[in-house]
Amino acid sequence: MCGIVGYVGKQQVTPLLLEGLSKLEYRGYDSAGVAVMTEHGIEVKKSKGRLSILSDMLDGGDALKGNMGIGHTRWATHGEPSDTNSHPHLSQSGKFAVVHNGIIENYMKLRTYLTQKGFTFLSETDTEVIAHLVEYYYEGDIVDTVIKVMNKVEGSYALGILCADQPDSFVAVRKESPLIVGLGEGENFIASDIPAILSHTRKVYFLENNEIVMLTADQVKVFNPDKEEVTKSVYTVDWDIHAAEKGGYEHFMFKEIMEQPRAIADTVKPRIKDGTIVLDDISLSDEYLKNIQKIYIVACGSAYHVGVVGKYVIEEMTRIPVEVSVASEFRYANPIVNERTLVVVISQSGETADTIAAMREAKRLGGRTFAIVNAVGSAIAREADDVLYTWAGPEIAVATTKAYSTQLNAIYMLSLYVAQRLSLIEPVKLAAYIKALEELPEKIEKLLENKGEIQYIASKYYNSKSVFFLGRSLDYAVALEGSLKLKEISYIHSEAYAAGELKHGTIALIEEGTVVVALCTVKSLFDKMLSNIKEVKARGAVVIAIAEEGHTEIEHEADHVIYVPKSNPLVMPSEVVVPLQLFSYYVSSLKGLDIDKPRNLAKSVTVE
Repeated sequence: MCGIVGYVGKQQVTPLLLEGLSKLEYRGYDSAGVAVMTEHGIEVKKSKGRLSILSDMLDGGDALKGNMGIGHTRWATHGEPSDTNSHPHLSQSGKFAVVHNGIIENYMKLRTYLTQKGFTFLSETDTEVIAHLVEYYYEGDIVDTVIKVMNKVEGSYALGILCADQPDSFVAVRKESPLIVGLGEGENFIASDIPAILSHTRKVYFLENNEIVMLTADQVKVFNPDKEEVTKSVYTVDWDIHAAEKGGYEHFMFKEIMEQPRAIADTVKPRIKDGTIVLDDISLSDEYLKNIQKIYIVACGSAYHVGVVGKYVIEEMTRIPVEVSVASEFRYANPIVNERTLVVVISQSGETADTIAAMREAKRLGGRTFAIVNAVGSAIAREADDVLYTWAGPEIAVATTKAYSTQLNAIYMLSLYVAQRLSLIEPVKLAAYIKALEELPEKIEKLLENKGEIQYIASKYYNSKSVFFLGRSLDYAVALEGSLKLKEISYIHSEAYAAGELKHGTIALIEEGTVVVALCTVKSLFDKMLSNIKEVKARGAVVIAIAEEGHTEIEHEADHVIYVPKSNPLVMPSEVVVPLQLFSYYVSSLKGLDIDKPRNLAKSVTVE
């Protein structure tokens, strides 16, 4: 969702703000703006559209001078994208400028109250309420003012606030929306995410809910809502800075597809020791594992699709019942959770609003929470009872690829870990699974070498109006992800179905020229998938099949066949998803679309 950057120091601030915002474009946005403390007071410049429009307006930053400011990329929630609705928002007198990520749930009530007090609103946004509230409560101490505002506002927010009375300092506060503090030498920063400031500092604070930070060039002070100073631990970012850059690739998405062998190896290999899965930081006891009655997997989007794979794998290895739930539904479904329920939450960013809320509901009901996340220090990572990090590195493209793949491998490892701890898996079988995990990076490298074949197939069908993905068992779970990838970056209507459901309605949608992607890698169900292919071919469909090497008989039925290397069936999803990612990428590229920043989508969904 929205991106926030703030700076105070000795450098010219506007170019820094524009640079930082450019590193947050992956979060999704429809307008951008900056507020800078100049010698004449606070000046705001903002515009609808891409950041490049704002940059041109500001001559790359040279047209607005100052050493302190805040910047914002907006993803519209209240009011259409427009110059007026763009952030920052000024208070009525112009004394305060505010940027905001989140949603103010009681903004209409506050807007009515402030209107009665004589305030005039220029925008349709919920954020303008904050600017006017700050002015209404201000009596000379900005931290006191922010605390008063926090007590009145309901909802989620990360705020950056400039005050004209304080030309050398600004404040920020977070509740439920991500915000970090970057610590420099003679300069300090705030940002929604690490890439925005990584070229300037590797030392950061992760703000907790309801913490307020006051920043000057030489000092950072953090307060709780009682205005007591809080001691924070410094986290040092160990990313390679080039990992957050394109590195010569045309798009981040393609770069991240190509990085998957390395990301999977980084996630898996350090956790394999002496022929076993070792999760050193996990505190699950043998006694607890023996008494688990049920596992929930809770997530959104692609992470939810990982959970669908996880259900098959965990139940196969442990025989513990698993239910997969969309996070936004879980919290409202009155879920049956108790102390013998393990709730696995999956999120790349660790800041997904619905997933955080679901995790908290699970904890409230007495469940134990286990997080699979990529972002160290994120809200989910801090609040979960146990955390298994995926070491995918920064993922910038909105459409996830390597984060999905590393989450899959985390699920494999969790499944094996529980099975070996409970002595549910024979040593020979365990060794075979571990060997399959260790071989995955090499097999995916092999798949990536054949990307030209997939590009050719994409070139034949990139103008399709509708594409259907079919699979059974684990293939169906991967079909869900393949369909999502295609629709989110190519804007082609796409649906995934369990192939056995074809005759229960779906086949009515198949007509001459309809593209069907058939996943056929589950050996025990291969013949049934051949029958499904024949059914859609008889109605005029064009079939792109994905099959395991050696199953050449499928060539008699499908129009195109993409082969994946033979592997252990339970880790096959990691291979099958790669050609689906590449197909989606090439279709979008051939259509000339904005692959890394698809319309209406955000990388990190931090509002409900």
